[in-house]
Amino acid sequence: MENIIYVTGNPGKKASVKKIFEKRGLDITIVKYDFHESDVNDIEAISREKAKEAYDMLGKPCFVADSGFYIDDYPDNPGYPGAFVKRSGVSSDIEGLLEKMKNKKNRSCKFIDCLTFYDGNDYYNFYGESRGTIAYDIRGNGTNSPTIKSNLWYVFIPDNHNKTLAEMTEEERENRHDGHTSATEIFADWYINNYCKNNKIIFSKKFLKIKL
Repeated sequence: MENIIYVTGNPGKKASVKKIFEKRGLDITIVKYDFHESDVNDIEAISREKAKEAYDMLGKPCFVADSGFYIDDYPDNPGYPGAFVKRSGVSSDIEGLLEKMKNKKNRSCKFIDCLTFYDGNDYYNFYGESRGTIAYDIRGNGTNSPTIKSNLWYVFIPDNHNKTLAEMTEEERENRHDGHTSATEIFADWYINNYCKNNKIIFSKKFLKIKL
């Protein structure tokens, strides 16, 4: 079997996804590609569109992953920026976000991830969620891990913790007790236990092969 293919333009995502798959003995190929996103505030629609674009480009089953960031009490626009997190400039202008939220007592927010696997026939969607609050200042130097996925990590404090994601070590992030779920981990387990079996894919040593 050819390696499962992950298509992304985010270096932080590449490192973390590769680690998840290799931990399960899955061989993975990562293709760098910068997608154009539709102007729609719907991470599932965006994710499916990207998966189709990636498949059309490669001609092979592959998956993509997208994230939305939702702020419960964003001024005049609850739930913003959602899927517009990158296009809105919120993730690149953390100082501006903190200024916007400076008078807000309710700083609850969440990341929602949507991973889409497309095999040319069917779309398979998987979701992850991480809840927390927005810090009052930027915290963390970003040098403790190559897997930092977003500037929002410098202000996002997971539930039941007092550090931002950027302040945490890799071990602390992996073992945090905020009840978060990982779309990538859910997909990797599903891929082994469901998709592979249904398509007669079996383990051979460390990697997966198609049973002829």
